[in-house]
Amino acid sequence: MRTAIVAALALLLAPSALALALRTSFAPTDPLAPRQYYLAQDHAFDAFPAELPVLNPVRVAIIDSGLDGGHPEFPRSRIWQARSWVGGSALTDEEGHGTFVAGMIGAALNNNEGIAGMAFPAQLVIAKIAHNDQSIDVRDEAEAIRWAVDVGARVINLSIGGLRDPFKRQLDTYSPIEAKAIRYAVRHGVVLVAAVGNADEAPQSPWPFASYPAALPHVLGVSALTPSGNVPQFSNRDRIYNDISAPGQEIYSTLPRALTSFRPLCQNQGYSDCGPDEFRHAAGTSFAAPQVTAAAAVLLALKPSLQADQVINILERSATDVNASNGCKQCPLLRDTFSGWGRLDVAKAVGALDGVIPPPDRYEPNDDAGTSAAKLSATVTSVKATLDFWDDQVDVYRLYLRKGQRLKLTLNGPEGSTSNLLLWRPGTKRVDDLRTQHLRAAQSIGPGDSHRIAYRARSSGWYYAEVKLPTRGFGPYQLDISRG
Repeated sequence: MRTAIVAALALLLAPSALALALRTSFAPTDPLAPRQYYLAQDHAFDAFPAELPVLNPVRVAIIDSGLDGGHPEFPRSRIWQARSWVGGSALTDEEGHGTFVAGMIGAALNNNEGIAGMAFPAQLVIAKIAHNDQSIDVRDEAEAIRWAVDVGARVINLSIGGLRDPFKRQLDTYSPIEAKAIRYAVRHGVVLVAAVGNADEAPQSPWPFASYPAALPHVLGVSALTPSGNVPQFSNRDRIYNDISAPGQEIYSTLPRALTSFRPLCQNQGYSDCGPDEFRHAAGTSFAAPQVTAAAAVLLALKPSLQADQVINILERSATDVNASNGCKQCPLLRDTFSGWGRLDVAKAVGALDGVIPPPDRYEPNDDAGTSAAKLSATVTSVKATLDFWDDQVDVYRLYLRKGQRLKLTLNGPEGSTSNLLLWRPGTKRVDDLRTQHLRAAQSIGPGDSHRIAYRARSSGWYYAEVKLPTRGFGPYQLDISRG
């Protein structure tokens, strides 16, 4: 990739020559692009030559408040599908949030007008689920996720969220309907990107927990950064579900022209500096997430064979660490509760495509017992998969045993971590439910990354082998299965 070439030249060229080499990377000519400071901070186009390559389109779903379908930044060729769950056309947006998000991802590039969308190969899939009062029915959200998957979206942006409070169930908005829809998307290989949420919707600020659906397995949760690189007070914290960060203050983007028309003397009609107060200096994790969504779409356009978990892994591990040296005094080194793996870096993510890419985990989603577990036939003797403390702590496999049949399970990996191996009896529905712990048949738990279980079935039925990573770490593992 070009980034690797430029890095090598840096060792050989004088500073003036290096500056000349760097200037050959693509720079958008859209007249309002200079207001999008986040393009430079994300290194959105640094990996590309002066003339962008022609890439296959990637369908990106935006599940939000709709889109101003007549906006000049969104020609019909840019919109693959659109559907509304709240009446009216999905190509209208009375609230503005959806059009703002869509502009960051998919505004037309180098069209001599307005701003530059980060995902130049994107085809937009618009799902309108927000009412005019900004309320959202979780059933509409779930249906919209399934619909987006079914019409071919490979990335879904969810700049929406419900409060998570693991200590007060009456405040917690966990929805099994939403979780099931997320699993449907994961099963079909879709990259899910969600805002971790803002503290103005929580009992206190800052709030220590990411919102749903960011706080669900396999969803890439995105927090916000200030222009100077700090973590703003409003951006929710989370030690597990805050995965990556991107600029989320003073964001500039598109708005429905109907909203900007209330300021007719403002020159940039259809853009946020002409909009209502909440958009003129837009801030929120809602506007950090679309940058990560756009980056995911670019990776898939460059390498369509990538699986969703590979895309997430690349984006996270190529992020630039956020710490005191680059703007965040409260952020410790490496992954933290404030910024996750760090700041989005599109150029580094693109460059990572030239390196060793982690193998995909073809058994996902398999995060619990019951129907959520991956079914293993009697002929399967070995499973190779991955665990990640922050994204995928648990894998569960379903295997049938006859009464009296002997089973031997051997786990190796992830290397250097503390892993657990457990076996559950028939009838188990949840492996994390205290009420079902009596169904645990056998276990081999930490320390170390190698474990063995030998068991003789007391009854015929479907048993569940659980592989768990209870402490910080990630990597591949192998589970060997021997049935007597």
